[in-house]
Amino acid sequence: MPLDPHSFMATMEKRVCLTSEDKTLLKENADWGKEIASEMADRFYTYLGNDPEMDGIMKAKEGRMHRLRETFIQWFYEMFTGMDNWGDGYADRRWRIGLVHVQIGIGPQHVVPAMATVINAVGQRLKVDGKNEALRDALSRICMIDLAFIEQAYVEVSSAAVLQETGWSEGLFRRLIATGAGSM
Repeated sequence: MPLDPHSFMATMEKRVCLTSEDKTLLKENADWGKEIASEMADRFYTYLGNDPEMDGIMKAKEGRMHRLRETFIQWFYEMFTGMDNWGDGYADRRWRIGLVHVQIGIGPQHVVPAMATVINAVGQRLKVDGKNEALRDALSRICMIDLAFIEQAYVEVSSAAVLQETGWSEGLFRRLIATGAGSM
């Protein structure tokens, strides 16, 4: 069953406790987010560039690194604006970003630690710029939602591929996974 990005977003908001106060705080600091987005992109891609596998993926096509960097800057700023108050448009865009990660081979094992690097760098900037720790918490929560979209994209694409190739039912597939996990 394909993921519904809108209900996934609503579920993740509840799970990470993203509040209306968080959203207000993020919006109030959108200009600051835009100001530091380029620096955060530099931190993110410097970290990823130190990994030979990721460096190869990022440089596999002419202009990819530039496009990735520009997309990161836009993505970072959108976490502050919420695009449509973190509604359907935001969820759809995050889902597409997750699918692109799957398509070009940037796995969660790369994105999660790189995102931790960004969250740490944001924390440093918060202190330098005299920002409230509540902003860090709000940004951490929305980052976790965005990471969940990327991780879920891998799960959904992998599951759909197996079901399509094998003709198995979803129930059989879930039982096989549960059995396999139990034997590890």
